[in-house]
Amino acid sequence: MVVFLLVFARVGTMMALMPGLGERSLPMRVRLGIALLLTLVLFPLHRPLYDIDLARPGGVLMVLFMEMAVGFTLGMAARIAVSALLTAGVVIAQAMGIGFAMQVDPTQGQQGAVIGTFLSMVGVALVFATDLHHLIIAAISDSFTIIRPGLLPASGDAAQFLTMVMARSFVIAIQLSAPFLVFALVFNIGLGVLSKLMPQMQVFFIAMPVTIGVGFFILLLVLSVMMSHYMGSLEAILGEIAVNRR
Repeated sequence: MVVFLLVFARVGTMMALMPGLGERSLPMRVRLGIALLLTLVLFPLHRPLYDIDLARPGGVLMVLFMEMAVGFTLGMAARIAVSALLTAGVVIAQAMGIGFAMQVDPTQGQQGAVIGTFLSMVGVALVFATDLHHLIIAAISDSFTIIRPGLLPASGDAAQFLTMVMARSFVIAIQLSAPFLVFALVFNIGLGVLSKLMPQMQVFFIAMPVTIGVGFFILLLVLSVMMSHYMGSLEAILGEIAVNRR
C-alpha cells in the first residue's frame, strides 16, 4: 500500500501538469481517475524498484518528497513545451493588432489572447488525434527507469533541463509566429512611408482593418504548417523524457 501511494505521488504530480491528460478543462474527478488507473497499471511494473523500510517513517517521507519532486520537474517540462502555443498566440495577436482581445483559456484557467486560446485548444485536440498521449504515458512510465525511486536528481541538472526546455519552447513560439512578424514589419514600414507621402490620410483607420483581415488570412494559410511543426517539436521534447521510446 505504501509503495502504491509512492507511485501515485509521482504519477499524480506528473498528471497534474502533463498536456492533454492533465488539462484544467477536465473535471478533477476525471483527472484523479486517470491518475489512479495509470498507477494501477504501472505499479506491478515498477514495484521492484522501491526499497522501503516501514520501520523508518522518516525515510518513507523523504522518498515521498523525492517522488513528488521528480513528477513536478518532468510534468513542468512538458507543460512548458505546451506553453509555446500560448506565447506564439500572444505574439501573433500583437502583430495582428488584436492583443487587447482577451479570453479565458480553458486549458490554463486564466486569461489569454484569443489567438493563443485557439491555438492551445487546437494543440490539445491534436495531442489526442495523433495519439501523442501514448507517448505521454510512455514518458511517465520511463521516468521510473530514468530517475529511479529514492534518488533525487541534482538541482543543477533539473534547472538546466527546465531551462533548455523553456528556451526551445520560446524558439518554437517565435518560429510559429514568424510569418506574422514579417508581415507586421513590412506592413508598418509601408504605412510609415505612406503617412509621410500623404500626411492627411488617416493611417489608423486604414491600418487596423487591413492588419486584422490579412492576419486572419495568413493564419488560415499557415495554420496546418504551424501545427505540424509544433507537434513534431512537442514529440521530440516528450521523446527526450521517454528516452526508451525514441
